[in-house]
Amino acid sequence: MSIDGPSDPLRDWFAVQLADADEVRVEGLDRVELGHSAETIQLTLAWSARGDQHRRDVVLRVRPPEPGLLEPYDLKKQFEILRALEPTPVPSPKVLWYEGTGGVLGRPFYVMERVGGTVYERVVPEVLAGSRDRLRRMSHSFVESLVAIHLVDVTAAGLGFLGGGSGFLERELDWWTSEMRRVQRGPLPALERLGRELRAQLPEQCPTVTLVHGDAKPGNFAFENDAVSAVFDWEMTSVGDPLTDLAWAESNWTMAGSFTSLPGALTPDEMVELYQRLTGITVRYRDWYVALALYKMLAILLLAAMLFDKGESDDLRFAQMGGAIRPYTVAALARLGVEEPLEPGPVTARSQRIHEVTQRQAEATRKSRNEYS
Repeated sequence: MSIDGPSDPLRDWFAVQLADADEVRVEGLDRVELGHSAETIQLTLAWSARGDQHRRDVVLRVRPPEPGLLEPYDLKKQFEILRALEPTPVPSPKVLWYEGTGGVLGRPFYVMERVGGTVYERVVPEVLAGSRDRLRRMSHSFVESLVAIHLVDVTAAGLGFLGGGSGFLERELDWWTSEMRRVQRGPLPALERLGRELRAQLPEQCPTVTLVHGDAKPGNFAFENDAVSAVFDWEMTSVGDPLTDLAWAESNWTMAGSFTSLPGALTPDEMVELYQRLTGITVRYRDWYVALALYKMLAILLLAAMLFDKGESDDLRFAQMGGAIRPYTVAALARLGVEEPLEPGPVTARSQRIHEVTQRQAEATRKSRNEYS
């Protein structure tokens, strides 16, 4: 896929969508280097219609190359979820068009409005890090937005295509276990023990079934004036147990680089208490749900590391993810009362593979610099 400048196929496609427009132009095309799933591309559409000039800032979400990190990657489902959420209180971007053939950019994509706000994914500016009041307001707004997601009337919103929520916890365990098995290079004693303990201690599912975002972490929420302006990354959305979303948020809450880890933000306990108060949902079996969230996180880390190891991705960020598997597995097992040391097994990309990709990318960078010098 090549879209390093104004692209004729893309411009022509937009011209079809803007049926009454003349002289459609694609300007300011820019990739956004955040996340590990869909590629995010910002651009500005400019056109004339009946003598008037128009401009619109939009964002393209492009399907990642296969195999992606979170297969099967259903971009159309994400588009339909966002469209269904437009009349609800959930702060989500308005979607405009969907291109599912791959004939324009080589992969399917959808177009959504560009929403104001900033996503604090890995770096928190000093001006924000030093403001306890702002951090508290932002973390409070995060919880309010998560609550808004869980209060959506699934049927009224037309989200019935996501299915029902019964057996949700078992399905989550089955899915992430199968994903680990799909990519593992050998026995994984610690992760396999974690999976067995989760099943052995499986609690009764939360009686309240809701829309579940699936990746409700601070890095997927944009903020403007210290309030959530939009929630992104709906690829793991389903209908099921809302406590899985809350536990996923908690498991990401104190990670380095997250604004919620800083003094002034709600603590994990305060976050959970506020959630209970706003929803009326009793949070129970908290340690088990956090352990499940970490199991899901560990599956994703293993997927990334093994995709890199097998040569299906050259993203060095994927290679680095395997290094976090051992400490997160220990933390998850501790939540379930397991303290004995267990070997992780082959969970990191092999050093030779990392060296090969590093050298290849360094050579490509040198070549590019020489060409433009």
